[in-house]
Amino acid sequence: MKIRFLFLYSLLLVLHQPLMAQISAKELAQEVDKYFEKTTSNTSPGSAIVVVKDGKVVLNKGYGLANLAHKTPITPHTVFDIASVSKQFAAFAISMLVEQKKIALNDDVRKYIPELANFGHTITINHLVHHTSGIRDWTSTLPLSGVQFDDVISFDQILRMAYNQKALNFVPGSEYSYTNTGYNLLVEVIQRVTKQPFRQWTDQNIFKPLGMTHTHFSDDYQEVIANKALSYKRHKSGKYQVRSNQLTALGSSSLHTTTTDMAKWLMNLDNPKVGGKAVVKRMFEPGKLNNGKKSSYAFGIDVGEAWGTKVAEHSGSWAAFDTYMIYFPEHQLSVAVFSNRYARSWRPAQKIAKWYIKGVKLNAKKIKTTKKSSKKAQKSISVSKEKLDQYVGIYRFGAGWYVTITREGDQLMTQATNEDKFPMTATAPGMFWIPAYRSSMDFKRDAKGKINRLIYRNKVRLKMKDIPPLTSKQMATLAGRYWSAELQTTYEVMVKEGKLYLSHLRNGQFELAQAWNDDFVNTQWYLNSVQFERDAQGNATGFKVTNHRARNQWFAKVK
Repeated sequence: MKIRFLFLYSLLLVLHQPLMAQISAKELAQEVDKYFEKTTSNTSPGSAIVVVKDGKVVLNKGYGLANLAHKTPITPHTVFDIASVSKQFAAFAISMLVEQKKIALNDDVRKYIPELANFGHTITINHLVHHTSGIRDWTSTLPLSGVQFDDVISFDQILRMAYNQKALNFVPGSEYSYTNTGYNLLVEVIQRVTKQPFRQWTDQNIFKPLGMTHTHFSDDYQEVIANKALSYKRHKSGKYQVRSNQLTALGSSSLHTTTTDMAKWLMNLDNPKVGGKAVVKRMFEPGKLNNGKKSSYAFGIDVGEAWGTKVAEHSGSWAAFDTYMIYFPEHQLSVAVFSNRYARSWRPAQKIAKWYIKGVKLNAKKIKTTKKSSKKAQKSISVSKEKLDQYVGIYRFGAGWYVTITREGDQLMTQATNEDKFPMTATAPGMFWIPAYRSSMDFKRDAKGKINRLIYRNKVRLKMKDIPPLTSKQMATLAGRYWSAELQTTYEVMVKEGKLYLSHLRNGQFELAQAWNDDFVNTQWYLNSVQFERDAQGNATGFKVTNHRARNQWFAKVK
């Protein structure tokens, strides 16, 4: 489930434009019509959009088709799976239970879910809410076991994966890492505390009181839902294909609603009739790491500032449903866009918000702004070939992620794993500017004066020893079967014509490319790094898989 709770570049630009005195509903509708005329046709999937201003719905329209086969148009009553925009509702439920003193944010999650492993560190409800728990994201782990995103993926299946997890990505509270699994665990906490199914509890305590009569968390992917939109992805041929959606990931996703119902939710943020002011206020409290640094993620929403005013937003993406909401509390302005294709739904939502707050119309020409460079003009210095050679080598940036520094004539070049090679410009002793990265590398020396590390974007990256590529004979020692007790799945490692391959019953066979020593990379995103480990005799004992949201997933070699 792709999540983009980002303050996109366009959102962060400070534009000095005069505020519009007033925007009429008619004028807004005309501008929105013009926008969607360019992006949506009456034969394509489309979007529904709702705008709430000062407690009133000022726009609620649909564009395109909810069902291509039956040519059913999208309307304000079309039901969408809103993907990760669902998280704010689960977080709201947690906030309500905190206010009712039925749970506390600092409670150990194992108090309610003892099936979770004892990781040696306490994971609190607060950690789960703010994505600082270290729990692996099921969207990154289940594919390792052969689960495809168009398979049936049930809530119970996700919980079983979480209960099988034996190690964390990091110490709870030390980092932020978005994990859908955390919100599924929050739902299980809610069910055990309230002794009600989550769907029933949210219906009774949130949706019915707000009059959201066409909203529910899906706990049955086979359920017939009136006015439900199908989702579509464009094939390389140009034709649209139906995307299968058999997910019931309660809390992290799987909320079905309409823009008409969503407007009622958004109005409750301005004027809390359900939950109360304290519950809503808590929704905007960002997380805090162990070192005291605040993250931007609050209760199911990302918070910050844009255009000189407070803002909260979240996006969602699943099975080609593409959704987005943005809320400006100081302006009592909110916009939600639900699409049944990948349509960058944030764009119209942010354009409308910009129009209200900065007076920039949706179809106005792009305003040229003078953006101050993060770096002053870089002045180069001359460095001899002999000194340049001191920086040459391989530096580890992370699992499966290495940067190789080479010298070509009088020029240093940098090349990251699976990326192109780029020139480096010396700007000071030990300091090199990389225009392609728009950043510098600051090389450091050890006590003996040798380069042993570099600093890139405030993180230390160690220089690795020069190790020749593995021979076919060395690769042969890695061959065999590897088993994950957590994921209950097996991979086979084999050598063919001097190359290493990884094979899985469902995922297929892939070549492993050596990144450095026993760390291999692969084109499959869920196999970003496959790092083998050996015993004292040099025999492989297993490998660890690391990808974006799941680190060090252990596969033991089967004897």
